[in-house]
Amino acid sequence: MTEAKKSLKRTLIGKVVSDKREKTVTVLIERRVKHALYGKIVGKSSKYHAHDEKGEYSTGDTIEITESRPISKTKNWVATRLVEKAESV
Repeated sequence: MTEAKKSLKRTLIGKVVSDKREKTVTVLIERRVKHALYGKIVGKSSKYHAHDEKGEYSTGDTIEITESRPISKTKNWVATRLVEKAESV
């Protein structure tokens, strides 16, 4: 059988908010969840540090990140692909 195996690693899509460090981008993931008690839809966000080996992603880009082994103290994600390039003004 030559089927493509589905990866068990989590993937998230978010916006790059910082590319100041070398080989690292900070990605903001925003999601909307229903409040457990009140039922109101609330926006939640979290930031992840992702490894960007070539430094190809810049602030404002929307990218996909994939879970990986720990690369440093705070980096457990790798930037895998560009979803949408940031608009230049």
